Amino acid sequence: MVRPVAAAVLALLAGAVLAQPSEPLQLQATPLLAEKLPDNAHPPTIVYGDRISGRTDLETVIEGQAELRQPGRVARADKLVYDQTTDIATVTGDVRMNAEGDRYTATSGQIQIDAMAGFLLQPTYRFLASGAHGTAERLDLLDRDRARVTQGTYTTCQRGGPDWMPDWILRADKLELDREDDEGRAEGAVLEFKGVPILPVPAMSFPLSERRKSGWLPPTIGLDNKSGLDLSVPYYWNIAPNRDATFTPAIMLRRGVEMGGEFRYLENNYQGRLNANLLPNDKLRDGRNRWGYFARHNGTYDTGIDGIGAVGLGLNLNRVSDNDYWRDFSRGGLSLTTRLLANDGALTWSRGDFSASARALKWQTLQDVNAPIIPPYDRLPQLAARWGRVNDRGFDYAVDGDFTRFRADSFWTQQPNADRSFLHAQLARPITRSWGFLVPKVQLHATSYQFDRPLADGRTSASRVLPTFSLDSGLVFERDAQYFGRGFRQTLEPRLMYVYTPYRNQSLLPNYDSGAYDFNFATIWAENAFAGNDRIVDNNLVTGGLTTRLLDPESGAEVVRLGLAQRYRFSGQQVVLPGGTPTERGLSDIMLGAGINWDPRWSFDSVVQYNPDTRRSTRTTLQGRYSPGPYRTVSAAYRHQRDLQSEHLDVGWQWPLSDLAGRRGELGTTAARTGGSSCNGRWYSVGRLNYSLRESRLVDAILGVEYDAGCWIGRVVLEKLTSSTTSSTKRIMFQLELVGLSRLGSNPLRTLRNNIPRYQYLREETTSPSRFTEYE
Repeated sequence: MVRPVAAAVLALLAGAVLAQPSEPLQLQATPLLAEKLPDNAHPPTIVYGDRISGRTDLETVIEGQAELRQPGRVARADKLVYDQTTDIATVTGDVRMNAEGDRYTATSGQIQIDAMAGFLLQPTYRFLASGAHGTAERLDLLDRDRARVTQGTYTTCQRGGPDWMPDWILRADKLELDREDDEGRAEGAVLEFKGVPILPVPAMSFPLSERRKSGWLPPTIGLDNKSGLDLSVPYYWNIAPNRDATFTPAIMLRRGVEMGGEFRYLENNYQGRLNANLLPNDKLRDGRNRWGYFARHNGTYDTGIDGIGAVGLGLNLNRVSDNDYWRDFSRGGLSLTTRLLANDGALTWSRGDFSASARALKWQTLQDVNAPIIPPYDRLPQLAARWGRVNDRGFDYAVDGDFTRFRADSFWTQQPNADRSFLHAQLARPITRSWGFLVPKVQLHATSYQFDRPLADGRTSASRVLPTFSLDSGLVFERDAQYFGRGFRQTLEPRLMYVYTPYRNQSLLPNYDSGAYDFNFATIWAENAFAGNDRIVDNNLVTGGLTTRLLDPESGAEVVRLGLAQRYRFSGQQVVLPGGTPTERGLSDIMLGAGINWDPRWSFDSVVQYNPDTRRSTRTTLQGRYSPGPYRTVSAAYRHQRDLQSEHLDVGWQWPLSDLAGRRGELGTTAARTGGSSCNGRWYSVGRLNYSLRESRLVDAILGVEYDAGCWIGRVVLEKLTSSTTSSTKRIMFQLELVGLSRLGSNPLRTLRNNIPRYQYLREETTSPSRFTEYE
């Protein structure tokens, strides 16, 4: 027997199909389908059934395929008794309920419909937002957002066949699910994985989504060749929506007990982070107390003074207890290449064309007896100001001033400390057109020093004034071209630049902040070969370059780039850094570069520095990447620097192992495209290898596998990082991520993201599903 309403709906659908037999029905978006239910104190109630009886405005009894509907809620059963005076529905026999996408089944129950409060016996449940589901002896619905499960289970693994068992399941005597606070609480719980109890928990809490909540986080277990077994149990404190803290007590088997913490804050006009670690009585370092702190802060503050306005404050503070901290505690905030720790604070201010700053910078240098380094100079203080304008009647001009007090230990520097003042003024008249540009520019560098002890010639002060003139020009030619059956817009871009700076003898001046620029396509066009302000190179040279590019005519994206550049010195370079070698007149090395992005999946980039006299490359960098789709990337780089006798090969990848085994047919499947959505399980190989061809040894290595089973992800990663010429740090990281519950083990995700180019998390953040996803 077909119910009247259902028959009417079928008739309407049949009429629509018959009226337009060749056009399929299309769902149309409508503002009536709002995610938030309308605020209606008396929502309409609709009932269906084979037999309906009852008393008007008192109760309604529906028997045989009984159904009760209100906006956002549906209840079905063999029999449904609805008490209109109390808004309570008593359901028995094959009970099914849907509340805004959350689904329940039971043998019987009693529900207050509007409040969604009541109980269900022998229920099953499934929550739309998280995909979590389970069974129980009894389910009490306290309100729309809270439920209590008695003698129940909880998992996010998707259901399979009739004999299906979830890969992981939480069994609990009592389970409270609070979606308003986004928290689950279990008592008398046991966590099972693959049918094996792995973690008995008398009481625990866990998040129901990715939202933050206070509480103990899962233990983290690490293992390396220095500290041994490392067990930490973090506690997370969600102080406020814009502030939180994490306290991390840890036990290192070979060292002792460590206490670490992190505090983060984010306000409207400032933000920052503070990390600190303390390990008293380190057993591997003769009982020394080991500690470190690392702080970042950036913000702006309104002074309340009309003439000043807002002032910026930036802090970067880093300090550790000893020289060995960087190699012993890389996870504490330092990388294995960080031996210079800056303690830097700056005040900045700007208004209109004028800006100023005050800065204090002090370095901590972590020395290694086998590889000592000269500490950089502290700046206590540095005062700087700038005034400049762009395109003022066609001119660009600026004046920079700076006063810095340089201080360092003369045992390392072998030169006096000094107060240095400099003024740098520049004036340019750019002429730009669609077909090219011409930029004449004049600069003036004026520098003054006051030393705390005499120089080699007896002077306690020095000064230097140097002008610089440059003329930069370029043309752009374009044409339509076709290569390999593909149309392009091709450019030809010649460029020529002349620079002149007269020679001034600067060999007796100390060097506080100058360093040589790396010779590349960017710096070959620089007016000064040195960064900093203690050396101004003498120049009488011209630089020429030629670039051609193939551009996609539709998007304008660069498909191919080929370029070369070279300098010619009319006179030799005499100004050098201490210990440097003057450069003779004539031609420089040739810079050759190529970049190819013919297909979005492929990328190739290369730079070669070629010496025409020796007919050999001075430096070569070749890089390539293949990324055909999500979770598939392979990159390789070859780097050779002849003067440093350095030759390295670097390879990084993330790739599904099933593809390597020949199962190419899965490349376009949904599971392959979405990573974590597959329930059948998928293995991924991840890694990065840095190999020294000169030394025939592996310098750094990361090797691992990831397994995505849909409701859980497993990771095992081995890491080797070279800390000196004779030692390295090795550790193993393993993690079990139970999706929707917790992560167990040592988290390798940051290591993978920082070291593997274009690495993707298997479980990216997703938006919450619509309540219409499970609409009935």
